Amino acid sequence: MMNNTNQSRPSIQPLGKRLGILLPGMGAVATTFIAGVEAVRKGIGEPIGSLTQMARIRLGKRTENRSPLIRDFVPLHSLDNLVFGGWDLFSDDCETAAKKAGVLDASLVDQVGDFLRSIRPMRAAFDPNFVKRLSGDHVIPGGRRDWANQLRQDIQNFKTTHDLEQVVVVWCGSTEAFMTPTEAMMSLEAFERGLDADDPSIPPSMIYAYAALSEGCPYANGAPNLSANVPALLELAAQNKLPICGKDFKTGQTLIKTIIGPGLKMRVLGLDGWFSTNILGNRDGEVLDDPDSFKTKEESKLSVLDTMLQPDLYPSLYGNFYHKVRINYYPPHGDNKEGWDNIDLKGWLGYPMQLKINFLCRDSILAAPLVLDLALFLDLAQRAGMHGIQEWLSFYFKAPMTAPGLYPEHDLFIQKTKLKNTLRHMMGEDLITHLGLEYYTEGDAA
Repeated sequence: MMNNTNQSRPSIQPLGKRLGILLPGMGAVATTFIAGVEAVRKGIGEPIGSLTQMARIRLGKRTENRSPLIRDFVPLHSLDNLVFGGWDLFSDDCETAAKKAGVLDASLVDQVGDFLRSIRPMRAAFDPNFVKRLSGDHVIPGGRRDWANQLRQDIQNFKTTHDLEQVVVVWCGSTEAFMTPTEAMMSLEAFERGLDADDPSIPPSMIYAYAALSEGCPYANGAPNLSANVPALLELAAQNKLPICGKDFKTGQTLIKTIIGPGLKMRVLGLDGWFSTNILGNRDGEVLDDPDSFKTKEESKLSVLDTMLQPDLYPSLYGNFYHKVRINYYPPHGDNKEGWDNIDLKGWLGYPMQLKINFLCRDSILAAPLVLDLALFLDLAQRAGMHGIQEWLSFYFKAPMTAPGLYPEHDLFIQKTKLKNTLRHMMGEDLITHLGLEYYTEGDAA
């Protein structure tokens, strides 16, 4: 059941007075997150969906009955100590942006309206070639080096204004057009030259990641963009000893796939096909209506089943299944996404079966607690001296970052075990393997 790791327990630095959270993209996800935290602080809502706030972690043997809340087990900032800011290409304050997004009831937004009105976005780094369906005038002028310098100055000013020792940056912006790494992304030196030359292959999300890592801020990428997942920025994270993670918040349909898929594989049931379609009408849906941006999202969504089911190891079960993903922009639905899945299975002797799922979810409601957990856990990782890719946070992402040459683990249950065992390791507790033989052999004679 339990296993001690050979690695020594990290030394965790004490909490700072407050933690700043900066969000590139202050639309539906960001405003739902900020308004939600304030609602919880005011006692008018619960942080449902947040592991850091509501989940428990078992310690030791089952007979010990030790299952504290995660927030009582590891040293995390309380919600009262969080300070928010961010960037957007629209100048609306957070109250206006939240009402436009239409995720939260107007009555709830009104109850936290004074707080939301106090938060205005800084000018965004924006290139319409990477997000063709959006345009705004609240943008940083100049070229890419100007954008990077301004973003770094924004982070410095935010720290000074709010007297902050630590800031975490979590990307909540749109999906950028599909791209593969270019020469400018192969090393930090090449990236710096690319900024100076205003290299058009460098997308805004990478410049936010560069600015964050340059200013000592851990960085999480909530979209399927390459962002920090290129050699140049991995080099910068290593150089400045900062934790990073991503990509693409695991919210609606992919969350269901990483729950259902492992169950099918556990029972070694075969798969002939999995058809998925979504309809949604928020800003994300509008952006994904562009084929270039959809290609980026499609790559993220399609990778889940291929990696999770391991068709190379189970060719007769998963070697030839058909997987199709569709996203349809439908404005009347707003942030209320509807996901349909048709799954064609095969069982004993190859007999066919079907599973159909209709998930009516709320994208930003599912994403908001992920932003909270990632900010708190990245701050913890930094204080514990854990830098580079934080694979233990794969639980939160559709396309988790991993070390070069290592395939990502998509099974939600394995991801949860990895996350909780990492927390146990941090605090010097035994890791739990769920073997459990000691309950039945402790009384045996030697």
